[in-house]
Amino acid sequence: MQRSTFPFLCVEFVAEGEGELELDGQRTRLQPGIAFSYLPGIPHKIRNDPRSPMLKYYVDFAGKGAQRLLARSPLADGKAIQVSAPDEVIEIFEMLQRNGSGEGVLAQEICTALLPVLLLKITERAVVKGRIEPRALASYRRARQVIERQYRTLHNVEAAARACHLDAAYLCRLFQRFGQLSPYQFLTRLKMSRAAELLLDDGLMVKEAAAELGFADAFHFSRAFKRIYGLPPERFVRQARGGRKKTDS
Repeated sequence: MQRSTFPFLCVEFVAEGEGELELDGQRTRLQPGIAFSYLPGIPHKIRNDPRSPMLKYYVDFAGKGAQRLLARSPLADGKAIQVSAPDEVIEIFEMLQRNGSGEGVLAQEICTALLPVLLLKITERAVVKGRIEPRALASYRRARQVIERQYRTLHNVEAAARACHLDAAYLCRLFQRFGQLSPYQFLTRLKMSRAAELLLDDGLMVKEAAAELGFADAFHFSRAFKRIYGLPPERFVRQARGGRKKTDS
């Protein structure tokens, strides 16, 4: 993509893949975790690496308030920076995308509120160039993908580490460095998200959902469920179904 100008302020974020950014004559290698911005009237060129195509998020905005927000961030003057916790930035972009494409009456106000949150998060997680090891970040992202694919059969951090072909202590360090959750918390949240679906949509009993997700007994399953949702599974189901009935009526 090549433009000599663009009518809006723009912030982009590389989630996957590699490429190259040429911004006002300056070149930067793009890789996961890189955020950059460009302003109206600034020529820019973005090239994909065909061997590793990029997945990028972006948000366009305008107005004096937006200019002030960007000026206070490390992305001012079209700089490209590396962030230490890509998933935290991606989460905010996902929220922008969901609300921006929705039909809620407050969608515009929510997106307006999320923009400064995005820039603050990028500012908080910005690191000095060269401080992040691309291989370590790539290992973290691969580990997340493995756990997301295999979480139903992974019973603990050690099993997750074996599936990722990593040492358990190193896996924990990767999640501490680049993510919001420990491997155990990440694995548990995936399991409990699926558990809610099994209980509500598939109508499974608590002990059946526990067995489906690899818990030794319903007691330990219920404790893990309550840590995530704040309610034991039986009460969660009653409240959720009661809310659905009121909505349907």
